[in-house]
Amino acid sequence: MDIPTQTLAELKAASSRPHEKRALVGLDGFVDTIVTPVGLRRGQGQDFDAITTITEFGERILGAAGKSANIEFFPLMDKLGGNGPIMANALMAHGVGMTYVGALGLPNIHPVFQDFAERARVVSITEAAHTTAVEFDDGKLMLGQMKSLDDVTFATLEAQLGLQGLINLFAEADLISLVNWTMIPNMTAIFRELVAQVFPPLPAAERFFFFDLADPQKRSRADLLEVLEVIGTFGAFGKVTLGLNLKEAQQVYLALDFYAMGESPDDLRKMAADIREKLGLATVVVHPKESAACADDTGTYWVPGPYVTKPKITTGAGDHFNAGFSLGQLLGLSPTACLTTGVTTSGHYVRTAQSPTLADLETFLANWPQ
Repeated sequence: MDIPTQTLAELKAASSRPHEKRALVGLDGFVDTIVTPVGLRRGQGQDFDAITTITEFGERILGAAGKSANIEFFPLMDKLGGNGPIMANALMAHGVGMTYVGALGLPNIHPVFQDFAERARVVSITEAAHTTAVEFDDGKLMLGQMKSLDDVTFATLEAQLGLQGLINLFAEADLISLVNWTMIPNMTAIFRELVAQVFPPLPAAERFFFFDLADPQKRSRADLLEVLEVIGTFGAFGKVTLGLNLKEAQQVYLALDFYAMGESPDDLRKMAADIREKLGLATVVVHPKESAACADDTGTYWVPGPYVTKPKITTGAGDHFNAGFSLGQLLGLSPTACLTTGVTTSGHYVRTAQSPTLADLETFLANWPQ
């Protein structure tokens, strides 16, 4: 049986349905403006040739050294952003119940999150941050303004909800996903307080944790090693998954004193297995653009992805992978099927700019693109 067919069969046979599960996701929140850089303008509006590659964009910037340059960003859309809201939105599209805690606006929810807030239980603790997402055919640049995330602290959480309120929220969750460590300066301290104060009173239950560091390049090796150690302590309260894109996996791998690895299936499997063993986690996932691999206590697994050369959108693709993979875990699917629900959720999203429903996921699997 091929991988898409196997995954479709597992989805249909799963004893649980997404609506029977609840997730708690946090703690960031961004207003994303998706833009295209203008290379040569001919007329008004979208009458221009875009700068289509990061290399070309970089050459334009380097050419301005010692001089100056005026680069136009043509706005395509404003949308909810941040690793947490995008992942949460994708989980809700699959049917999972949602509690979201994060930076969605104060004193009022920012308009870009209004629809989201109507479909989820939300607790906003500070103003949203802002990102200008510059998309190219070969990648994207995320230009962020995130000072408001300095206010994301355990003290702020406790002030909004109270300690017992925090305990109650986390107790309801089958999946707890805490993402975007890189951009939240106080996240490691929050993790420590959760482990010390919030999780010990939780009732025993099957509980999944999912962590996404979110491009830790700008954080020091010492900071990275510290948070990886703290993430390991969550294993006393549930099954911990660390999700990494290729760049993140390579950085973590080097920080843990392993040698550099590439992106062949064997390399991806080995990185996932070595990181998992070194940190003592239940699962480690590594997902480059064209495939995905994971390691757990049963072995290592790899699947190809439904890669598309001309995506409609790329910002949020990794967060959709995380949502799809976590959905598979919540439904008790095999590691191979979890990887496939991940790449399928992401694959549908980059083609349509829409988060897929469970029915969309099943249709995509049944008509797997060659």
